[in-house]
Amino acid sequence: MLRFIRWGAYAALAVILVGWAIARVRPELFGALTGQATVPGAISVGGPFTLTDHTGKRVTEASYRGKFLLVYFGYTYCPDVCPTELQTVSTALDKLGAEADRVVPVFITVDPERDSVTALAEYVKLFDPRLIGLTGTDAEIAAVTRAYRVYYAKAPSKDSTTYLMDHSSFLYLMGPDGAFRALFRQGMSPDDLAKALHTRLTGS
Repeated sequence: MLRFIRWGAYAALAVILVGWAIARVRPELFGALTGQATVPGAISVGGPFTLTDHTGKRVTEASYRGKFLLVYFGYTYCPDVCPTELQTVSTALDKLGAEADRVVPVFITVDPERDSVTALAEYVKLFDPRLIGLTGTDAEIAAVTRAYRVYYAKAPSKDSTTYLMDHSSFLYLMGPDGAFRALFRQGMSPDDLAKALHTRLTGS
């Protein structure tokens, strides 16, 4: 199983790297300079999932129908990137004002071994009361990361019994119908993210 997950992660990373290679050659496809990306139609992103939220409730992608989902994959022990991106999401939603009511921010762990329901509940409240944390079994996390083309892998430390997780860092915007709408790269400012979300929410 671990070998299967590892090769699946490598395959997902290959898709991402190919995508960014295309972005360098055909920026009109990806909007790479603005932080927004449009994945070519041949690549599907998203799909059904069954996970457990930070309150202990079992949920699926259908639980959020009618709302835009802003999805980020990371883990609670992440030392820098994850907290930064989640804070960006929170600030961007604040800037949207009432429009933010149409968006559900979701944090899906890539480290289910440590990120229990309790751990997620403590973590998400550090950022935004609207943020929903999702975890699951190894198989459930492997399935949802495959669907979203997410790369992740355990990176053990030689000098410690703890470990970090290598993972891709994108924000995925899914529509009220569950369809993929946009991909945002790491490092966008809250202002840029808010503007991009406003454009998608209003269809302008």
